[in-house]
Amino acid sequence: MIRNVVVGVVREGVEPAEVETALQALRELALDGEPLGIVAGQDLGLREGNASYSLTVDFADEDAYRRYDADEEHNRIRRELFAPISAEIRRIQFRLP
Repeated sequence: MIRNVVVGVVREGVEPAEVETALQALRELALDGEPLGIVAGQDLGLREGNASYSLTVDFADEDAYRRYDADEEHNRIRRELFAPISAEIRRIQFRLP
């Protein structure tokens, strides 16, 4: 099992509603008709210096992750919803024990 974690920092002046719109688009994303079960949310502000949002999603294997990464709708969401609001986006994929 592969876990994908994405952490982002929004640009100055971006409203929480804009971030929620982008996150909800990913929550609703399906691949081959199957929901992905993306868990996503905005930072609660409990500690100074945190990122603005994060999401996680698990995949059966590397091939499943690569299909997600190349998916046309996923890339549209990244390009049209996340790129304009994000100052920084970091990703990591790791194998779950």
